[in-house]
Amino acid sequence: MFSLNLQVDMATKWIFWVVIVGVLFGLASTQDFNAIITKKPEAVYNHTAALILVKFASAAYTDDQAALQAWTCHRCGGLIQGFQLSEVIVDVPNSLQAIVGIAENLPAIVVAFRGTQETSFQNWLADLYFTQLDFNYPSVKDAMVHHGFYSAYHNTTLQPHIVAAVQSLLQQRNGFSVMVTGHSMGGALASFCALDLVVNYNIQDVQVVTFGQPRIGNPIFASFYDSSVPKTIRMTHGHDIIPHLPPYYTILEERTYHHVAREVWIYTVDFGILTYETTRVCDETGEDPTCSRSVFGDSISDHLMYLGTVLRTEHSSDSGWWLSERQYNSL
Repeated sequence: MFSLNLQVDMATKWIFWVVIVGVLFGLASTQDFNAIITKKPEAVYNHTAALILVKFASAAYTDDQAALQAWTCHRCGGLIQGFQLSEVIVDVPNSLQAIVGIAENLPAIVVAFRGTQETSFQNWLADLYFTQLDFNYPSVKDAMVHHGFYSAYHNTTLQPHIVAAVQSLLQQRNGFSVMVTGHSMGGALASFCALDLVVNYNIQDVQVVTFGQPRIGNPIFASFYDSSVPKTIRMTHGHDIIPHLPPYYTILEERTYHHVAREVWIYTVDFGILTYETTRVCDETGEDPTCSRSVFGDSISDHLMYLGTVLRTEHSSDSGWWLSERQYNSL
C-alpha cells in the first residue's frame, strides 16, 4: 500500500512539473513570437554586401565619363562587372556625382555617391572642425543638421534625378530593395538620400552602407534617422579622421553632432609579428565608445582605404593626400 501511494505521489509530481514547464515554454514561445512580429527591422552586417558596395563607392569616383557610361572603367569590373548602369548624375558647379543602376547579384537598385575630391579635401577637412549645426531638418522638431551636406543632396540636380531614376527602376524590378552607398562626403549624401526616399517617397526597403562618413546631425535627427532607415551600416576604419568630425561633445547634449547607427568598425589586431584586420559590430547608439571612438582619429590613409578598396579619384596622387595629413596635424 505504501509503495502504491509513493508511486501515485511521484506520478502526480511528475505530471505537475510537466504542466508547469509546458506553460512556461508556451509563454516564452508566445513572447518570442510576439517579439518577432512586432520588432522593428534593424541593420544586420553582411560582409559580402559590404565588399560589393565599397566597389560601387569607389567606381563613383571615376572621372572618365565615357568609360563610366559604358561601365568599362578601371573600377567597374570584378564584383560589380555585371552592373546595369541606368544614369550618371553630375552636378558640375558643386563637384558632385552619383550613379544609379541595377545590381542583379545583390539583388538591388544601387545608388552610389562620389566622395570629396582631393582638390577640395583640405578646405573641407578644416571646415568640419568648426562647422555648426545650422539647419532645422524639415518637419522634425528640434532636429538639426549640417546645412552643407543637406543642401548638397536636396538643393542640387542630384535629388530629382536620383529619385526619378530609382522610381523608374523599381517599376522594372518589382520587389528589389534600394541600396545606397558612398564614401566620405558621399556617405553623408547617401544618408540624406535614403531618408528622402523613405520619408518623402514611401519607398519601403531602403538599405544603406557608407564608408568613412562624417556626422551629419544632432541626436534628435540621428534618432529620427535610425527609426526611419533602420537598415543602415556605417563603416569606419582604424583611425580614420572623418568619422570623428564634426566633433561630438557629450556636454552639449542636443546641440552637438551625433552619429547615426549602426557602426561597424574595421580595426587591426596584432599577434606578435602578425597583423590582420577584423570587424566589430557596434551598439545601436551610433556613438559606441568601444569602437572608433576608442581611438584618436588622426589618419587620412585609413580614410582612403576600406576593405582593401581605394576610395579616391583615380588621378589623385599620394603626395596631395600626404600634404592634407600634414596640414591636419598643424590644426
